Amino acid sequence: MPNHANDSCRGIPRYRDRSPRQYNGSVTTTAPRHSAATAAPRFAHAGSFLAGLAAQDFARLGDALTADARLRALLPGGPREWAGAAAIAAQFACWFGDTEDFEFVDAGIGEVGDRLHVHWRLRLRAQRLGAGWFTVEQQAYAKTSGGGRIARLDVLCTGYRPEDGHD
Repeated sequence: MPNHANDSCRGIPRYRDRSPRQYNGSVTTTAPRHSAATAAPRFAHAGSFLAGLAAQDFARLGDALTADARLRALLPGGPREWAGAAAIAAQFACWFGDTEDFEFVDAGIGEVGDRLHVHWRLRLRAQRLGAGWFTVEQQAYAKTSGGGRIARLDVLCTGYRPEDGHD
């Protein structure tokens, strides 16, 4: 059996023992390494990004990004990348603009280490997608600039999932 001890981690490691283990009842938390004053701009720009998306105001969404922002997205068709606030805002407009109906169902912002975790779920109807309602959810991890604007956005997307029984 080969020794993989020195392989770089490219995913979640698999362990031999897959038996369920009882929860030990303890949770460890760590305090954020920044003050409320430095966290506020990060959350404010992420909130502005979500507000722009919810209003289908893609210029506002783009204003939450640095001019040289980068978007990496894992889409159902494969990975894609865009560079620049204008190109990223235009891509969001392509995905979520030009709809007959649009509902912003859920969203949230949190932190994972030095990254922001931003997620949203939308319902929409658009002629380009076909008849009926579609749900799409995206999970994103954002690196922010010193001023709090989003400089890098890594997105995982469900794709447009057709809903049954919704007219």
